[in-house]
Amino acid sequence: MLWSMSGGRIASVAAGLLLISPLAVDIAGAEPAATEAPAPVPVDMQKRMAIYREKLAEYTKAWDAYEKVAVPYWRSVTDKRSARRAKRARGGTITADDYELRQPPIYDGPPKPKNPEEEKKPQPREIPVKEDFLANAKEHFGFAPQTPETEVAYKQAYAKVAAAAGLTKESAVKIYGFESGGNGGYDVQAGREYDPNARVISTALGYNQLLTTNSVELLAEAGDAFVAALEKAQNGASEARKAQLRDKITALKKMIAFSRTVPDDWNAHDKLGRTPKGIGVHAAILDVDIGPLLQTEKLLTSVEFARRSGYTAPLTAAELEMMNLTGDGNGFDMVQMPQDLREKVPTSNFFQRGGYERNPVAAHNNTVAKLLAATDAKMLQEAQLQGAKDLAAAFDSASQSARQ
Repeated sequence: MLWSMSGGRIASVAAGLLLISPLAVDIAGAEPAATEAPAPVPVDMQKRMAIYREKLAEYTKAWDAYEKVAVPYWRSVTDKRSARRAKRARGGTITADDYELRQPPIYDGPPKPKNPEEEKKPQPREIPVKEDFLANAKEHFGFAPQTPETEVAYKQAYAKVAAAAGLTKESAVKIYGFESGGNGGYDVQAGREYDPNARVISTALGYNQLLTTNSVELLAEAGDAFVAALEKAQNGASEARKAQLRDKITALKKMIAFSRTVPDDWNAHDKLGRTPKGIGVHAAILDVDIGPLLQTEKLLTSVEFARRSGYTAPLTAAELEMMNLTGDGNGFDMVQMPQDLREKVPTSNFFQRGGYERNPVAAHNNTVAKLLAATDAKMLQEAQLQGAKDLAAAFDSASQSARQ
């Protein structure tokens, strides 16, 4: 069953017609049919439900009190973010007063209890995973991504595209290390960096962790360049390879057309990314030809955003990761911040509430300076693992081939 299916069943209808007499109708309506009495609730379950309701009441009281503080705080973060953007557009200078300088409130009440009656019910999968991406890609676009022969083969394909586009080995390797845990595969999904069977925490996928929204947006904005790259790859290719690329281009054009059915706007793309077709689009990251194009373009958009905004200094890997992690606007807000502000501005200023609360790294390293330092330290650590070393070697090989 695909992610897009509701899970409901349609009842079948018998083919014949029954003739019912008025007398039969009268008899049928005279007395309701006997029904079985509901099974009694076991005493043990009654006790557990009583305890559950008591704990739920305690939790609700504590949570409501917390929300009275948290909601205004996060509203202030959002309002100040909007005000900063407007101020920059007018050419104004951003100061400490333009940020929410308080740290976000922390919920310290009892955890939300689990309903005992829900224990045996199958829990729906809230976040799509690789199988969902693949199934929806096949159903809606007739697309099955070409998987690499080896993990190193995907790294080589990625390094070739990224190096040609101007991304440095240091930035690409460090971001890969930070996002994938230093050893993640081309299909690594957020939450499974260290355990492939762990619960996923978002649709973020690949070496630099694109969301479904990113995939839709990148195809809408740069899809024509991706098609051109695949068409160029056909030059000098074998007939079998040309046929493979032709099929891939056909499916890719369908994905691009779908991605352009809404205005070029993040919120619009986010809605598309949550649909069955949007979930199918995300499978393009798993393709050894299209995936490197998508992931390289994601980082390039951040570099180009900084340049368009007048920032000429080279971005460090940690700064580029901030733009990759929080979005170009929020990340650049941190990048151009002077050190004295970095020391005092909370990281909550650059996240949506839900994203911040799911990100223990940002919450623990609760100022911009701390977050950048922690990011760089993790990058250095993960870059020592074999997966990161393989990617570095792939960049060396790509650079050597470009010089020949």
